[in-house]
Amino acid sequence: MGLMRFVVTPPQCITPETAQQAYLSDTERTVWQIQTEMADGELVLSRSVGDSGSLHVPWPVAGHNRLVLSTGHLMEQQATPYQLPLELARGTVNQLHDQIADWQSIGLAVPESILAKASEATRSLCAAAVTQSDRSASATSAQRAIRLALDAAGELAGTYVEQVLAARRRSAAKLSTLLAGELGVSLLDDSTARQFLLAFNSAVVPLLWCKIGAREGSRNWTVPDRQVEWCKTQRLKLIGGPLLRLDAGGIPDWLYLWENDFESLLSFASEFVTATVTRYRGKVNMWQAAGRANTAEILSLSEEENIRLTLRAVELTRSLDPDTPVVISVDQPWAEYMSRREVDFPPLHFADTLVRSGLDISGMVLEINLGYHPGGTLPRTPLEFSRQLDRWSLLGLPLFVSLTVPSGHHDDPQARLGAKPSDGSTLKSQQAWIAQYVPLILAKSYVAGIIWNQLCDNTPHDFANGGLFDHSSRPKPAIKTLAALRRAYLK
Repeated sequence: MGLMRFVVTPPQCITPETAQQAYLSDTERTVWQIQTEMADGELVLSRSVGDSGSLHVPWPVAGHNRLVLSTGHLMEQQATPYQLPLELARGTVNQLHDQIADWQSIGLAVPESILAKASEATRSLCAAAVTQSDRSASATSAQRAIRLALDAAGELAGTYVEQVLAARRRSAAKLSTLLAGELGVSLLDDSTARQFLLAFNSAVVPLLWCKIGAREGSRNWTVPDRQVEWCKTQRLKLIGGPLLRLDAGGIPDWLYLWENDFESLLSFASEFVTATVTRYRGKVNMWQAAGRANTAEILSLSEEENIRLTLRAVELTRSLDPDTPVVISVDQPWAEYMSRREVDFPPLHFADTLVRSGLDISGMVLEINLGYHPGGTLPRTPLEFSRQLDRWSLLGLPLFVSLTVPSGHHDDPQARLGAKPSDGSTLKSQQAWIAQYVPLILAKSYVAGIIWNQLCDNTPHDFANGGLFDHSSRPKPAIKTLAALRRAYLK
């Protein structure tokens, strides 16, 4: 059995909860299934293989809350444990220098202030390395190196956004990127609708099987019919779907009676997709055929069966509405979920399998429910976020980024999933994340759209406190930031 040990200094930097969020990956970023524990001030990770790998773990940093940081590629070292602050500092500082070099190679002008901070971070990293015999002193220097590197990384990402968007806008004053809000399972009141129209140029009508076909043998189209008509009246681009969302909140309860009969499940799914596409073809600008299939754990379905259901949804949608683009959604693109269960297809391989099917998939949606655990994506640095988007662009398809970010970690009675938001979540942190990361996403020319996938907290939804309107229907500061970004950058 493979074993990796890390001394945590100070020990309170890793809580029992964050220890369970840690994971290891190989050079291809494939995540291993592992077991973790805190024992005598050490983070201990065990797995069935003994290959070298990188550790990814949420780590507190002054001024940056808790972010997932990564070590470099480390060999097993069972006799002498690694010092975790030092290794995280190495990984963070090296990532900063690598990104500076990468962006300079494509013509980015990096200000001297950023280069100076990067050099200072390197000096602190060296101080941490040469004082390893004094763990406290080494950890203090390592923490300073991490903080300086993250400060510089934030400025570097801002510089990248400023220069890239300026270059893109020289050819077009406003970008054609879609900025869509998911309308939810209820109709919007007049006040919410007005503010929606200020923030978004597109909308998602969630054509959920569990709502439309809640009763076997009958379908209720009342809410989606009115939502589609409202979008037409307001001249909004319309995304319909996902037609099949393969999680417990996406399928009707009666389907569990057929849990061990895949061919019947496939037939029922085909009937629903056919009825939905037939009803709304000509009214939808883009179909989202399936969602969360790569993380699905329902109806005893295998990964191969999830793929078959997804491909069937794409195939039917294409045949019934051949002129409308069809996209599919992939959940948790960093693949944290793979560390706690056996999975054959990492998210990128899952998507690649679908793309190679020959069914003419028009784009890929990356679902990122940020700051939630389990079932979500852990918070990442802007440089890591940028790199992940670049990695997915290698599929050669337009990307759409679907987001939820919490505005608080208090109880949310309307939240369906048990995923817990990050402890540092506030109204200001939600707004600040949008202000920093949405322009970074817009700077990527291969990103065709951004979707905010949870609008209101006062109606049933998946993730706690992730809406842009609170439980009393009051707008959160975040929606004003989205509206300002739309005015500044989008048609």
